Amino acid sequence: MNKIEQVLQDHHIRPTAIRLLMYKFLNERNVAVTLNDIESGFDKSERTTLYRTIKTFEKHGLVHQIDDGTGVAKYALDEPEQGTGGSQDLHLHFHCTNCNETICLTDHKIPHISLPKGFVTQDMNLVLKGSCDKCSTD
Repeated sequence: MNKIEQVLQDHHIRPTAIRLLMYKFLNERNVAVTLNDIESGFDKSERTTLYRTIKTFEKHGLVHQIDDGTGVAKYALDEPEQGTGGSQDLHLHFHCTNCNETICLTDHKIPHISLPKGFVTQDMNLVLKGSCDKCSTD
């Protein structure tokens, strides 16, 4: 069994051909991708198949969805140790307003926030905006 198959099985995802290819595609990117980006990389696959695959990955904790304020959902792989039964990885995201890329800053964690009694958190997203390292050095 190869490494990608093992990762999928560790997340309780059956390793079909499209799932193996999608994981490889996402793993080769260092930025979050949109469904359109994924479609561009899989010109012979149907949009619904790609959407179902990314949603399966999300449901099983292999990827997370990022709302960077652009109105388009973006997806990125979770860190390898995340999603296999551990707590959710809450890290910062950076959206470059020049090149429109969104990057996971996995080394920068969102601290625990205490809420008043009766408040229950369902999701947390912290996006910093500005110029990325590539755009700020131009």
